[in-house]
Amino acid sequence: MSTKKDDELKICISATGDNLNAFLDPRFGRAMFFLIVNPEGKLIKAIKNTGKQAMRGAGVTAAQIVADEGVDVIITGNIGPNAAIVLGTSKIKIFVDIPETPILDVIKKYQENKLQEAVDIKFSQSGPGLGRGGRRGVGQD
Repeated sequence: MSTKKDDELKICISATGDNLNAFLDPRFGRAMFFLIVNPEGKLIKAIKNTGKQAMRGAGVTAAQIVADEGVDVIITGNIGPNAAIVLGTSKIKIFVDIPETPILDVIKKYQENKLQEAVDIKFSQSGPGLGRGGRRGVGQD
């Protein structure tokens, strides 16, 4: 079984814009864009989230978009249970940070191992949670 070298990793960040001057979008499934960067923070690609307007299933659509890009890591403000399941089956690690953080700061936190990995995901059917607050990790989208 081969593993990727650190310089081959692809990191996907949910973003409010299509460049590194944007901010972390609070919701994964309804994010405006996904920025694909390398571990050094170089922008590889900006992808417009075509699933953000879906009535239902925006998180699953978004998860499939980024999984098809071959990303290894996702950083977002909040992620829903269905998207987390899709990403988990793809072995993609999920990290969360405070929404509306500048993307460059998010990258720096990732490089310094200061982001919380969403490993103990507890799904809530009652509404968003685990994104901005103290429980951090998974919400609705």
